[in-house]
Amino acid sequence: MSVLAETLRKHSSLSEKKIAKVVAAYKPFPTKHNQLLVRKGDVAKYLYFVEKGYLRVFVTDASGNQFTRFLIEEGMEGTAFPSFISQQVSSASVQCVGKAEVLRISYDELQKLYQAVPEFERLYRKIIEMAYVSSIHRIETLISMNARERYLQLLKEKPKWFQQLPANVIAEYLGITKETLSRLKSAK
Repeated sequence: MSVLAETLRKHSSLSEKKIAKVVAAYKPFPTKHNQLLVRKGDVAKYLYFVEKGYLRVFVTDASGNQFTRFLIEEGMEGTAFPSFISQQVSSASVQCVGKAEVLRISYDELQKLYQAVPEFERLYRKIIEMAYVSSIHRIETLISMNARERYLQLLKEKPKWFQQLPANVIAEYLGITKETLSRLKSAK
């Protein structure tokens, strides 16, 4: 049974027939270890649903330093949303963290799915609203909390990340260096 179908059952009141229609619209996409799904400068043509593993959305500065902006875990969907929604070039990249199992749907197919299953469009709006709230929360923590406070909060909210994700990805997400993350871990 697909994680997508389970997620739809859990978070919506869609009928089994409509769930089947949504699941059929998303196509399995085989990925490689650390594969880039969207490159900075390209248009994000697909929305990805993570069946297993993680994706990260990151930006790269002029010196080549990477900053993880968002992590997409199992049961979530995501992409470089500003690019996907506007169909303009992306300022961010999307990458598998290690090996991930994903489903994808193109922008055009998603628009057709909205027409075929209007309730899914409402559900998708809720997903986007929650992503927006999460983004604002993340910005506020980066501004108002120090590194230790951000680390402790993330450890409380997402403890499995510390077992499943590489230290550099967690450090980038927290806006700190790997060395600072190591010091914070040892200072517990």
